[in-house]
Amino acid sequence: MHDIRAIRENPTAFDAAMARRGIDGPSSAILELDQSRRACIQAAEEAQADQNKASKSVGAAKASGDEAEFERLRALVSEKKAQVAQLQDDAKAKDAELNDLLMGLPNMPFDDVPDGADENDNVEFHRWGTPPTFDFEPKEHYDLAATQDGLDFETAAKLSGSRFVVMSGAVARLHRALAQFMLDTHVNEHGLTETNTPVLVRDEAMRGTGQLPKFAEDSYQTTNGWWLIPTSEVTLTNIVSGVTMEESYLPRRYTAHSLCFRSEAGSAGRDTAGMLRQHQFEKVEMVSVTHPDHSRAELDRMTECAQAVLEKLNLPYRTVVLCTGDIGFGARRTHDIEVWLPGQDTYREISSCSVCGDFQARRMNARFKPAAGGKPEFVHTLNGSGVAVGRCLIAVLENGQQADGSVIIPDVLVPYMGGKTKINHAGVLVS
Repeated sequence: MHDIRAIRENPTAFDAAMARRGIDGPSSAILELDQSRRACIQAAEEAQADQNKASKSVGAAKASGDEAEFERLRALVSEKKAQVAQLQDDAKAKDAELNDLLMGLPNMPFDDVPDGADENDNVEFHRWGTPPTFDFEPKEHYDLAATQDGLDFETAAKLSGSRFVVMSGAVARLHRALAQFMLDTHVNEHGLTETNTPVLVRDEAMRGTGQLPKFAEDSYQTTNGWWLIPTSEVTLTNIVSGVTMEESYLPRRYTAHSLCFRSEAGSAGRDTAGMLRQHQFEKVEMVSVTHPDHSRAELDRMTECAQAVLEKLNLPYRTVVLCTGDIGFGARRTHDIEVWLPGQDTYREISSCSVCGDFQARRMNARFKPAAGGKPEFVHTLNGSGVAVGRCLIAVLENGQQADGSVIIPDVLVPYMGGKTKINHAGVLVS
């Protein structure tokens, strides 16, 4: 959420930032509502002062025997009391309206974020590895001989509908191994704290990270009001909601492996084949809570943590900075990592790392006490995939495919696979 004081001080800069995200001049409506709210507050305070003054005079009028003055003052007290209540209600309503308006506006992009309309205007700034060459036509993950028994979309559709999968055997074990490998890497090599959080959350948690109120249709809600998390960014970030911490507590770096749920609203017809875009999937998430001075450097660090996972798996990738037309609602700058998928002959997103500044912290009221003293300040938050487990499984299967439909397992995963080095064409783990 945005700082209303910053908008008051420089509405032109705020409008310029919003214009880069395709929103035309919102400051005028914000400031008009803010002024009206403040006027109600001031009028309520003045009416309260009049009420207090009249209240003090009521007793004196009664004692003097001036019945007419007593009745006038008593009526005035009653009038001012009703006026104060009405003005306070008006101010409260305008405050809620202003809050909703600010909640519905996206974050301001950093100056170094490229301008653009959509993903075609994203800018590549890093590339690692060389896409493998095959002496046969590479297949997509769901067409490989090794996965025919391990990826069952038909049974999943019977159970749950489209965009679900039942994994079994060697494929299921490989999927589990990837998640375990990612967690071990982030904890043992990157210094993140392993965390296990709920997948059901309250409105407040979804609102804190920006999923509500604007993107309710993108998530699932239970009949008793809980939300299924679209990513554990929601729970990990909200660990510090409502907390004022010591500066020495920062930075906090968390990682979690969790189920994630997304309705995929607006994606009809996109990536319907295979398991690239599912309603239920798994991710290893990273979240950092930092001092404001360190958040931009933390974004680079987080990006490198995600990239390291792919490099250990020997998966070619490229990293792009998202343009203003493609960046997420709560982000100030986002790095997308795209892994090479031979079956599609292209790079596809496997991780998205974003710095949000104090945008989420204001929504959550998460602050720290400066070591040098002074008023508490809002922390900065970051989140990133480290990485999407299902998409990583796709990449491992497709990049490791052989002419007979078998799949070579990356060396770093062999210990997690009981020493097995391959899924053969029949879908069986072999050495």
